[in-house]
Amino acid sequence: MSRVKSPSRRKHKKLLARAKGFQTARRTRYKTAREAVLHAGQYAFAGRKLRKRDFRTLWIERLNAAVREHDLSYSKFISGLKKANIQLDRKVLSEMALSDPSTFEKIVTQVKSV
Repeated sequence: MSRVKSPSRRKHKKLLARAKGFQTARRTRYKTAREAVLHAGQYAFAGRKLRKRDFRTLWIERLNAAVREHDLSYSKFISGLKKANIQLDRKVLSEMALSDPSTFEKIVTQVKSV
C-alpha cells in the first residue's frame, strides 16, 4: 500500500510559501508565519485603500501648483470646471499639466472666462 502524504503538510507548505521574503522565524515557523501572513493581508487590504487616497492628494497638489502659475486657486479652478461643464477628472488634468502644458493652459483660459 502506498504512503499518503499528510494534508496538513500541504497546508503548511502553502502558507510558508506565502511567507517567503519575511525575516527570521516569520519565514520558517508555521505558527509565526501564519500570524505574519494574516497581518500582511490586513496591511495589503488597507494599503489598497490608502493608495487611492494618496494618488488623489498627489493630483490635487499638482493641479494646485499648475493652476497657481496662471493666477488662479485650485478651488476656483475646480468650481470653474464645473461651471464650464468640462468633465475631466483630477488624474487626467494633473497628467495634462505635466506632459501637455499648452492644452492645460487652454483649459485654464476657458475656466477663467466663465
